[in-house]
Amino acid sequence: MNSLSDAKTVVFKVGTSTLTYSNGKPNLRRMAKLVSVLSDLENQGREIILVSSGAIAVGVAKMNLDGKPKELEAIQATACVGQCELMFLYDKFFSEYNHIIGQMLITKSDIDDPERHKNLSASLNRMRKMGVIPIINENDSIAVDEIVYGDNDQLSAQVAKLVNADALVIITDIDGFFTADPSSDPEAKMLTVVDDITSDMKSAAGGNGTSRGTGGMATKLKAAAAATEDGINTVIMNGYDPEDIFKLFEGRQIGTFFKAKKNK
Repeated sequence: MNSLSDAKTVVFKVGTSTLTYSNGKPNLRRMAKLVSVLSDLENQGREIILVSSGAIAVGVAKMNLDGKPKELEAIQATACVGQCELMFLYDKFFSEYNHIIGQMLITKSDIDDPERHKNLSASLNRMRKMGVIPIINENDSIAVDEIVYGDNDQLSAQVAKLVNADALVIITDIDGFFTADPSSDPEAKMLTVVDDITSDMKSAAGGNGTSRGTGGMATKLKAAAAATEDGINTVIMNGYDPEDIFKLFEGRQIGTFFKAKKNK
């Protein structure tokens, strides 16, 4: 297993299915564990940036809706409510370890436009110099197809490139990348180390994610491809027990490790 022990700047992306129960309500025990682990990595001297999904699902649960709305305006309103709840919880949990967080809501155009890209990079770097942990989400409250990535997997890769991260860790509800869907194919095998992302792997990645999230394994594989091409080691791992993150940074085999294509 390739070790991330020397990684200083690390972007973590956590998905909706990891942060919430099936009813959309926050999984407080898991969130508390995740924040505890990330806080301890900060205490080790690493620079942590968190890209967090979950706003829409949490908003749906808080507003007692039957499910995710179908109309764009209703989805946007739900995201506004859920984002407030998520940030309240993150602030509460990180404050217990004396860490300060700052919210950033980003659209695709913020990264694509040269001037906004420059301002975004400067803001992120200043936050880190001031000891603030950025918590980033797509700006679902104004989301339209033309200005958003559509899933936080892609956004996390772009953020990792933006801050010249040493590693990207994508936390999801599956152990890693499999040669086929393990829920339907008993012959599916998990890959532990990937040197090159092949066309067969792209075919095996499948399509959509869960009803609560927007991404599936295909978006995670695409994010891994984008990050590794930019020299960023990437891991896809299960977030069922956030303390497995410690094992990952101790050099133990956790999830699927995608090797960076070039040295930093």
